[in-house]
Amino acid sequence: MRILISCANGSGTSLMMMRSAEKAMKDLGIKITKIHHCSISEGKSSATQYDVVFTPVNFLSMFDQAVKKGVTVVGIKNVMSAKEIGEKFSETDLYKNRK
Repeated sequence: MRILISCANGSGTSLMMMRSAEKAMKDLGIKITKIHHCSISEGKSSATQYDVVFTPVNFLSMFDQAVKKGVTVVGIKNVMSAKEIGEKFSETDLYKNRK
């Protein structure tokens, strides 16, 4: 699974969210082949190179073009919560179709 974590500046919040996503994917038994955290501007331009993008809910609309191209984009309220990331990801078609 190729995972992109994107937030405003691509430093603190996205790094914390990346650690939470790694834990969530491990708990779900999803193998990560590539994971990257970055700013929204970089994320918008590179989102199509990933299977799933995790971003804070207030940035969801920034990834509308990626969604149109088939990328799964998941909005997260609590970036520190591996539980929330796992729950939200397990609701996606991407996860359901992997089972």
